[in-house]
Amino acid sequence: MNYSLHPGAEQDLAGALGFYQEHAGRMVAARFLDEFERVARLLTKQPGLGTPTTKGRRSFPLKVFPYSVVYRPFDDHIRILIVRNQHRKPTFAAGRR
Repeated sequence: MNYSLHPGAEQDLAGALGFYQEHAGRMVAARFLDEFERVARLLTKQPGLGTPTTKGRRSFPLKVFPYSVVYRPFDDHIRILIVRNQHRKPTFAAGRR
C-alpha cells in the first residue's frame, strides 16, 4: 500500500518544515520530516491505527512534534489530506477531500 498527499497537505508539510528550519535549524526540520515519513509508512501498513473523525477520515499524531496527520484510507492506498498543527482549530482544512 502507498500514500499520496493532497496538494494542501503538501503545503502544510512545506510550511511546517520551513518553520522548523527557520526557528530551530536544519536538524530539527529533518527530524520532523523523518517523523512524518515514519508515520506515513506506518499508516500504509496499518491504516486503521488512526482515531476515526468525520467523513471517513482518521487522525494520527506525530511523536515529539505537535502535529497530526489526517488521512482517508482506501483499499489500495491512503490519502493524506492535512498535516495539522494540533494548536490549530480542529476544523482547519476540513473541506479537503
